[in-house]
Amino acid sequence: MPLSLPPRDAHGKVIPHDHSGIGSADGIIRRIPEHWIVKEADGRRRLSSLAFSPSSGPNGGMSVDLQAQIEEGGLNCRDYITGTSPVSLGSIRFEAGALRGAGLQVGFNPMPSNPHHGLTITHNSRELRERSKGQVVDNKKGATDNKLF
Repeated sequence: MPLSLPPRDAHGKVIPHDHSGIGSADGIIRRIPEHWIVKEADGRRRLSSLAFSPSSGPNGGMSVDLQAQIEEGGLNCRDYITGTSPVSLGSIRFEAGALRGAGLQVGFNPMPSNPHHGLTITHNSRELRERSKGQVVDNKKGATDNKLF
């Protein structure tokens, strides 16, 4: 079912919120661009802390895509994530309930270029990084071991 529109301020900007239409088991997808991959001295690659950092903007949320909304729109989630802007090397998947259990809000923030866009929100960017890192349940390749590579 389509999500109800998010709350907006007097200027039309989405107000940080925890959207009741996003279910606990709903997939929350974070795109991972190539520049968020860090090469260690021993040659191994790892995710940069940027993967779990808030986006720029006054509300400081972590920009995500809402899997259920993508699929309800008749689209294949993996094709949508890898085939639309911003271009990503891969993605990681959280479940909304796990993010909420870590103290984050999961909101709906549709944009003209991405009607399936959402935000995870906390008032502390360090807290967002630390709380979200431990909640990864899937990645683009389908593994469930909390690793992108």
